[in-house]
Amino acid sequence: MPEENESKNWEQYDETIERFIQVIAKNMNLYGITPSVGRLYGVLYFADQAMTLDDMREALVMSKTSMSTGVRALSDMRMVESTFKRGIRKDLYESEEDWYKSFTSLFGNRWRQQTETNIEEAEETIAELNELMQDTEDEQLKTKIETDIERLDYAKNYYEWLMKFIKIMESGEIFNYIPKNK
Repeated sequence: MPEENESKNWEQYDETIERFIQVIAKNMNLYGITPSVGRLYGVLYFADQAMTLDDMREALVMSKTSMSTGVRALSDMRMVESTFKRGIRKDLYESEEDWYKSFTSLFGNRWRQQTETNIEEAEETIAELNELMQDTEDEQLKTKIETDIERLDYAKNYYEWLMKFIKIMESGEIFNYIPKNK
Protein backbone atom coordinates (compact mmCIF):
# COMPACT_ATOMS: atom_id res chain seq x y z
CA MET A 1 0.00 0.00 0.00
CA PRO A 2 2.74 2.58 0.79
CA GLU A 3 4.30 1.85 -2.63
CA GLU A 4 0.96 2.50 -4.34
CA ASN A 5 0.54 5.73 -2.40
CA GLU A 6 4.01 6.92 -3.42
CA SER A 7 3.19 6.11 -7.04
CA LYS A 8 0.10 8.32 -6.76
CA ASN A 9 2.21 11.07 -5.19
CA TRP A 10 4.63 10.94 -8.13
CA GLU A 11 1.71 11.03 -10.53
CA GLN A 12 0.24 14.05 -8.74
CA TYR A 13 3.67 15.72 -8.80
CA ASP A 14 3.97 15.17 -12.57
CA GLU A 15 0.47 16.60 -13.15
CA THR A 16 1.23 19.63 -10.96
CA ILE A 17 4.48 20.42 -12.79
CA GLU A 18 2.80 19.83 -16.16
CA ARG A 19 0.12 22.41 -15.27
CA PHE A 20 2.80 24.97 -14.48
CA ILE A 21 4.66 24.17 -17.71
CA GLN A 22 1.38 24.89 -19.54
CA VAL A 23 1.23 28.27 -17.78
CA ILE A 24 4.80 29.01 -18.89
CA ALA A 25 3.92 28.04 -22.47
CA LYS A 26 0.84 30.27 -22.45
CA ASN A 27 2.75 33.23 -21.00
CA MET A 28 5.61 32.85 -23.49
CA ASN A 29 3.02 33.47 -26.19
CA LEU A 30 2.91 37.08 -24.94
CA TYR A 31 6.53 37.43 -26.08
CA GLY A 32 5.94 35.96 -29.52
CA ILE A 33 7.11 32.47 -28.59
CA THR A 34 4.95 29.57 -29.72
CA PRO A 35 3.36 27.43 -27.01
CA SER A 36 5.36 24.38 -28.12
CA VAL A 37 8.64 26.28 -27.67
CA GLY A 38 7.31 27.56 -24.32
CA ARG A 39 6.61 23.97 -23.29
CA LEU A 40 10.13 23.03 -24.33
CA TYR A 41 11.53 25.75 -22.09
CA GLY A 42 9.33 24.56 -19.22
CA VAL A 43 10.53 20.97 -19.61
CA LEU A 44 14.16 22.11 -19.64
CA TYR A 45 13.56 24.36 -16.64
CA PHE A 46 12.24 21.51 -14.51
CA ALA A 47 14.76 18.95 -15.77
CA ASP A 48 17.22 17.86 -13.10
CA GLN A 49 20.00 17.62 -15.65
CA ALA A 50 20.88 18.82 -19.14
CA MET A 51 18.90 17.16 -21.92
CA THR A 52 19.70 16.01 -25.46
CA LEU A 53 17.33 16.66 -28.37
CA ASP A 54 16.29 12.99 -28.09
CA ASP A 55 15.47 13.46 -24.39
CA MET A 56 13.37 16.52 -25.22
CA ARG A 57 11.64 14.78 -28.11
CA GLU A 58 10.71 11.89 -25.84
CA ALA A 59 9.45 14.21 -23.09
CA LEU A 60 7.34 16.33 -25.45
CA VAL A 61 6.49 13.85 -28.21
CA MET A 62 7.65 16.25 -30.92
CA SER A 63 9.82 15.74 -33.96
CA LYS A 64 13.57 16.13 -33.66
CA THR A 65 13.41 18.93 -36.24
CA SER A 66 10.86 20.82 -34.11
CA MET A 67 13.04 20.29 -31.04
CA SER A 68 16.10 21.58 -32.88
CA THR A 69 14.24 24.64 -34.16
CA GLY A 70 12.80 25.33 -30.71
CA VAL A 71 16.16 24.96 -28.98
CA ARG A 72 17.76 27.28 -31.53
CA ALA A 73 15.05 29.90 -30.94
CA LEU A 74 15.45 29.64 -27.17
CA SER A 75 19.22 29.77 -27.51
CA ASP A 76 19.00 32.92 -29.66
CA MET A 77 16.95 34.49 -26.88
CA ARG A 78 19.52 33.32 -24.31
CA MET A 79 16.90 31.25 -22.51
CA VAL A 80 18.69 27.96 -23.19
CA GLU A 81 22.37 27.22 -23.40
CA SER A 82 24.34 24.27 -24.60
CA THR A 83 26.54 22.55 -22.11
CA PHE A 84 29.16 19.83 -22.11
CA LYS A 85 29.36 16.66 -20.08
CA ARG A 86 32.37 14.36 -20.31
CA GLY A 87 31.53 11.12 -22.06
CA ILE A 88 28.38 12.36 -23.79
CA ARG A 89 28.80 13.03 -27.50
CA LYS A 90 25.38 14.53 -28.19
CA ASP A 91 24.66 18.19 -27.62
CA LEU A 92 23.21 18.87 -24.18
CA TYR A 93 20.99 21.80 -23.32
CA GLU A 94 19.78 23.38 -20.11
CA SER A 95 17.53 26.31 -19.37
CA GLU A 96 18.73 29.66 -18.17
CA GLU A 97 17.74 29.64 -14.53
CA ASP A 98 17.74 33.44 -14.16
CA TRP A 99 14.31 34.51 -15.42
CA TYR A 100 15.20 38.17 -14.94
CA LYS A 101 18.12 37.75 -17.34
CA SER A 102 15.94 35.82 -19.78
CA PHE A 103 13.23 38.47 -19.72
CA THR A 104 15.60 41.38 -20.24
CA SER A 105 17.32 39.54 -23.09
CA LEU A 106 14.04 38.55 -24.73
CA PHE A 107 12.53 41.98 -24.20
CA GLY A 108 15.63 43.70 -25.53
CA ASN A 109 15.91 41.53 -28.65
CA ARG A 110 12.25 41.78 -29.59
CA TRP A 111 11.82 45.48 -28.89
CA ARG A 112 15.20 46.54 -30.28
CA GLN A 113 14.50 45.05 -33.71
CA GLN A 114 11.05 46.60 -33.96
CA THR A 115 12.11 49.96 -32.56
CA GLU A 116 15.09 50.24 -34.91
CA THR A 117 12.75 49.47 -37.81
CA ASN A 118 10.29 52.12 -36.61
CA ILE A 119 13.06 54.75 -36.39
CA GLU A 120 14.24 53.93 -39.91
CA GLU A 121 10.68 54.06 -41.26
CA ALA A 122 10.03 57.42 -39.58
CA GLU A 123 13.26 58.84 -41.04
CA GLU A 124 12.44 57.54 -44.53
CA THR A 125 8.90 58.92 -44.34
CA ILE A 126 10.18 62.33 -43.20
CA ALA A 127 12.68 62.39 -46.08
CA GLU A 128 9.97 61.47 -48.61
CA LEU A 129 7.60 64.10 -47.24
CA ASN A 130 10.35 66.75 -47.36
CA GLU A 131 10.97 65.90 -51.02
CA LEU A 132 7.25 66.08 -51.73
CA MET A 133 7.04 69.44 -49.98
CA GLN A 134 9.81 70.78 -52.25
CA ASP A 135 7.96 69.54 -55.35
CA THR A 136 4.49 70.86 -54.57
CA GLU A 137 3.05 74.31 -54.96
CA ASP A 138 -0.14 73.35 -53.09
CA GLU A 139 -0.11 75.35 -49.82
CA GLN A 140 -2.72 73.13 -48.22
CA LEU A 141 -0.58 70.04 -48.95
CA LYS A 142 2.52 71.81 -47.63
CA THR A 143 0.69 72.62 -44.38
CA LYS A 144 -0.47 69.00 -44.06
CA ILE A 145 3.07 67.73 -44.72
CA GLU A 146 4.54 70.08 -42.09
CA THR A 147 2.00 68.85 -39.53
CA ASP A 148 2.75 65.24 -40.38
CA ILE A 149 6.51 65.80 -40.19
CA GLU A 150 5.98 67.21 -36.68
CA ARG A 151 4.04 64.05 -35.79
CA LEU A 152 6.76 61.87 -37.26
CA ASP A 153 9.46 63.80 -35.37
CA TYR A 154 7.49 63.19 -32.19
CA ALA A 155 7.22 59.47 -33.00
CA LYS A 156 10.95 59.29 -33.81
CA ASN A 157 11.79 61.01 -30.51
CA TYR A 158 9.63 58.49 -28.69
CA TYR A 159 11.36 55.58 -30.43
CA GLU A 160 14.77 57.04 -29.56
CA TRP A 161 13.65 57.29 -25.91
CA LEU A 162 12.45 53.69 -26.13
CA MET A 163 15.92 52.65 -27.37
CA LYS A 164 17.38 54.19 -24.19
CA PHE A 165 14.91 52.17 -22.14
CA ILE A 166 15.81 48.99 -24.04
CA LYS A 167 19.51 49.62 -23.37
CA ILE A 168 18.75 49.99 -19.66
CA MET A 169 16.92 46.66 -19.79
CA GLU A 170 19.64 44.87 -21.75
CA SER A 171 22.47 46.18 -19.56
CA GLY A 172 20.70 45.11 -16.37
CA GLU A 173 20.73 48.71 -15.15
CA ILE A 174 16.94 48.40 -14.77
CA PHE A 175 17.58 46.43 -11.59
CA ASN A 176 19.10 49.55 -10.01
CA TYR A 177 15.64 51.12 -10.29
CA ILE A 178 13.50 48.03 -9.84
CA PRO A 179 15.51 45.48 -7.85
CA LYS A 180 15.01 41.76 -8.42
CA ASN A 181 12.89 40.04 -5.81
CA LYS A 182 14.92 37.74 -3.60
